[in-house]
Amino acid sequence: MPLSRVFSAIVAIVLALGMTFLGGWYFTLCFGVIVYLGQQEYFSLVRAKGIAPAAKTTLVVSQILLITATLSPALTDAVMPVAGTFICFYLLFQPKLATIADISASILGLFYGGYLPSYWVRLRAIGSAEVSNLPLGGYFPTEIPTLHSLSTGLITTLLAFGCIWAADIGAYVFGKLFGRTRLTDISPKKTVEGAVFGVLGSVTVATIGAWYLGWAGWPLSGMALGLLIGIASLLGDLTESMMKRDAGVKDSGQLIPGHGGILDRADSYVFTAPLVYYFVTLLLPLLPQ
Repeated sequence: MPLSRVFSAIVAIVLALGMTFLGGWYFTLCFGVIVYLGQQEYFSLVRAKGIAPAAKTTLVVSQILLITATLSPALTDAVMPVAGTFICFYLLFQPKLATIADISASILGLFYGGYLPSYWVRLRAIGSAEVSNLPLGGYFPTEIPTLHSLSTGLITTLLAFGCIWAADIGAYVFGKLFGRTRLTDISPKKTVEGAVFGVLGSVTVATIGAWYLGWAGWPLSGMALGLLIGIASLLGDLTESMMKRDAGVKDSGQLIPGHGGILDRADSYVFTAPLVYYFVTLLLPLLPQ
């Protein structure tokens, strides 16, 4: 593995852990920057296909979604259709007649680059108010953290990140070592063996996490969460690869040395956020103790 790739990964992990631990508006601000940069890369891919999306409008309403997710998570779902309607109105009154592709690409940019990532903000916010000890709803450990001193949102977000990292590392390492069978033509370097080991890595981390956290039915609940994250992480990666392949580019950008753009690193996180959020808030409470 190239040294630049390793160094960039270490820096990214440190920054991710830092903003996740802080939480509150600090997490929202950092995440807003990531969403902004990721959407810029997405719209560059779209423009490569000759499509003219409502990029600026989508960027603005996506940030409003993140702000709403911080102020009132339950209200975010109501803001989403309003934001989509506003984008359509904007395109409707442009001097040049907008096409179906222009509208579709704009709405996908809102959904893929704004709405789905907002679930990370919602997830991190669970129980954060009870342990906040910084202005703007932030948290900073004043002593060695324990399970009782950390919010549910922080613990679950870290567990989800760990599963995604395990899936990425497992797929990369074991795919290099044992990969023989191509998974799909969308991403020729991905193999069935790498995908299987990636999902197994996610399942392993989630199962250990469920045991440590004392979740109800922890073997099955942990395995279920790990399976969801592992598969969603892979599908997110393939979806971004499909968009890059259609646009005729290798990487979505060159911001991160050895990795490409923001989307090249964040693609595994897009589809996982809502699954983890609803698993924790809806499914887990229903399981018998």
